[in-house]
Amino acid sequence: MLSVGLLGAGRIGQVHAANIAHHKDSQLVAVSDVFAEPASKLAKEYAIEVRSTEAILSDPAIDAVLIATSTDTHSDLIEAAVAAGKSVLCEKPVDLSLERAKRCQDVVAKSKQPVMIGFNRRFDPNFATLKAAFHAGDIGKGELLTVTSFDPAPPPVSYVKVSGGLYRDMMIHDFDIVCWLFGAVPQRVSAAGASLVDPEIGAAGDVDTAIVTLQFADGRLAVIKNSRRAAFGYDQRIELLGSTGMLSAENMLENTVVKATSAGVTSAKPEHFFLERYNKAYQIEWNAFVEAIAAKTAFPASLADGVNALALAEAANASLKQGKTIELAHFL
Repeated sequence: MLSVGLLGAGRIGQVHAANIAHHKDSQLVAVSDVFAEPASKLAKEYAIEVRSTEAILSDPAIDAVLIATSTDTHSDLIEAAVAAGKSVLCEKPVDLSLERAKRCQDVVAKSKQPVMIGFNRRFDPNFATLKAAFHAGDIGKGELLTVTSFDPAPPPVSYVKVSGGLYRDMMIHDFDIVCWLFGAVPQRVSAAGASLVDPEIGAAGDVDTAIVTLQFADGRLAVIKNSRRAAFGYDQRIELLGSTGMLSAENMLENTVVKATSAGVTSAKPEHFFLERYNKAYQIEWNAFVEAIAAKTAFPASLADGVNALALAEAANASLKQGKTIELAHFL
């Protein structure tokens, strides 16, 4: 039984708390948060203790910690956790700063403690099936990958100001998916972006609508499309064109009912947002973490994967600002 401490009791922390508590081989024993109310609520729901972060990390009976705090605390908490001998699952991104993330990577490498980054979309059953078919050779050589990720509505500007921007906060999932599917990091990054959804996002120095083109050393291409607004729901699709065919992962709909009349054919909208769309993926992610610890095998989403995705976000920001294609090697 894996004894787990949860750092962070916000929205995503609540998702992880349920998965930890309901897993047959893990036990949630304590939670910490800078805000007392959400921590107390979780503690009451799962009959666990509210403790300080320091108390959780110093408890030798706790085997692992899940870090679901604000991004600017991630590297510090990862380093403190591995120093305390804990296994770690940390939400993305590793840090707001690429240089800080690299220093964290060096510290973790010396500690030899396992760290997993929460790229939950790798564990989505549809995306995983698409990857398995691709790697089985079902469509030959992959040539053009398109990843679409549109949110149903923009976040508050107060969140945008501390998020690190669209490329670090939102598109980082898609950067990871591209690398995961193609099994490599791209060579060149070209970004375009604009503030079309909410002028306040632009005033805060960010974009809300973006396209990034990635080119690999062997010529393969990937295109990522992001928007902070899709009036019809949470749009999450992957399309991979290969030399002998194409693989597609379509949206998960609210239901499978299709109405066909003389007026036309209609179906349900996509799932509303990430909590609904990726609920199963979060469960599978936690199971993969627990199983990797038990089997003493490598985690399926490493700290290095997190640093690579953050490097791509940095390169995309540089490309947007400079208006030119950027060599990723400058950031790795």
